[in-house]
Amino acid sequence: MTPLKRFFNLLQLDKKDVSQLFFYSLFAGLISLSLPLGIQAIINFIQSGRVSTSWIVLIVLVVFGVALVGILSLMQLRISENLQQKIFVRASFEFAARLPKIKQEQLYNSYPPELASRFFDTITIQKGTSKLLLDFSAALLQISFGIILLSLYHPYFIVFGILLFFLLYFVFRFSYTAGLETSMKESKFKYKVANWLHEMARNNYSFKNEINYDFALQKNNLLVTDYLNYREKHFNIIKRQFSQLIVFKVIITASLLLIGGFLVLSQKMNIGQFVASEIIILLVINSVEKIIIGLETFYDVLTSVEKIGEVTDLELEEEISNGSQVCYTSINLEAENIGFKFPDSNKKVINDISLKINQGEKIIIEGENGSGKSTLLKILCGLLEPKSGNLFINDDTFRKLNLMQYRSQISSILHGTTTFEGTLLENITFNNPSVSLEDVKWAIESVQLTSFIKSLPNGLDTPIFPEGKQLSSSNAQKIILARSIIRKPKILFYEDPTSTMDEAEANEIIDFITSNDNKWTIIVSSKNPHWKTKCNRKITMQKGTIQLDLNTQSQC
Repeated sequence: MTPLKRFFNLLQLDKKDVSQLFFYSLFAGLISLSLPLGIQAIINFIQSGRVSTSWIVLIVLVVFGVALVGILSLMQLRISENLQQKIFVRASFEFAARLPKIKQEQLYNSYPPELASRFFDTITIQKGTSKLLLDFSAALLQISFGIILLSLYHPYFIVFGILLFFLLYFVFRFSYTAGLETSMKESKFKYKVANWLHEMARNNYSFKNEINYDFALQKNNLLVTDYLNYREKHFNIIKRQFSQLIVFKVIITASLLLIGGFLVLSQKMNIGQFVASEIIILLVINSVEKIIIGLETFYDVLTSVEKIGEVTDLELEEEISNGSQVCYTSINLEAENIGFKFPDSNKKVINDISLKINQGEKIIIEGENGSGKSTLLKILCGLLEPKSGNLFINDDTFRKLNLMQYRSQISSILHGTTTFEGTLLENITFNNPSVSLEDVKWAIESVQLTSFIKSLPNGLDTPIFPEGKQLSSSNAQKIILARSIIRKPKILFYEDPTSTMDEAEANEIIDFITSNDNKWTIIVSSKNPHWKTKCNRKITMQKGTIQLDLNTQSQC
């Protein structure tokens, strides 16, 4: 979909507001262009040396027209503000609803926070769309009505109208593609600069060293240089368009003054008509100038719409509704010859894996780095969809299963799982109304968080910074562990869930997780040897295949 098509689709969502803006612009334009006629009549009265009631009435009408145009502009501002608010609200919910639902494969080689940062382009769309609708609509209507009005004074002015439309066509025809292309590239490097600054902030300790600091500045300099190069190319297009406008204004102003003067001297036009026509010409030229200057805003809006569109175009997980909410009493998994490869690779990272997992089993997955452990876990917990073979859950194929229902019955801690900005309680419960205070107390005691929370002045209401920056790594892991068990899920999928804890503390938590009192299934990948002693099944992977699937029969 082209950026222009995306923009039209955006306007289509609020076509009522857009139509109202055009209506008020039409009305205001007609009034604005009728004012020169009133001024012409007033000048004629003054020339005749007569002061009459009609003269006073004309002055009142002209002043009333000016006031009415102002009122109409105020009404347009109100509609424009409503439109901006709708764009912001709609975009925020669009991002909030989509980001968690984007297919994992679609995020491959992408940085999700960078995608989320594109939301800030909404501000450009808000302001730019409002400006375009207000200024462009008024300008186009003034140009159209002005040319019609001028043609009534004398046919010579029709040539002016033809030249004007030729100019606008010429500017759009030969500058649109290049202007949009340079705007897109400028935006690309703008985000690269922003992302690098984000990386510096995220790894600020790493760049405190002088050599590392110099490297950060050098890389920033390279990115900024690229940005400036494309910004300058884009500016050159804008400058060329404005230069064409200046030449046009000079030629048209000189020509029309000569034509108007000639018509007055030849008595084909009186002084009042001459003054009125020059006012109309100035309004039309100013309207053309407004459009040309507004082209930069036009390019910015199209670029922003396209940048946001690149996020909204990402494929979402398919949601299949199969009736009311299902509450599983148990979950059995069966993989049948499943395979998976990443988008930019021809080699499968998971190859023809078949296995069955029954409710209550405690399974540890072992293997060297790159053996496919993480990918297998992501497939089993529903983050990745196998490219070949089938995954059955209680005899329902994964592709037909309601993912929301399945995920409500499981919990996972995978590499990269962190706390989020919110209170400690929110990080554990997500404000789930079905979670009781007894459940919270049980969860935090089970993962040995009680003493830490008691030491906090605000307890469970303590705010947590993004990624838990004020927390120790072990306490951050405990909070995530408490989150994973709070709903007593049927299956736990874990990747090194206790890696940052002391050995004794980690072993105690592992003993609780694997206790026979808990009926959940456990599928864990970890280098902590204590998991091996507590699990009754060991799966060893190598190069994307299962090399060993052993029931140890050592119950927890």
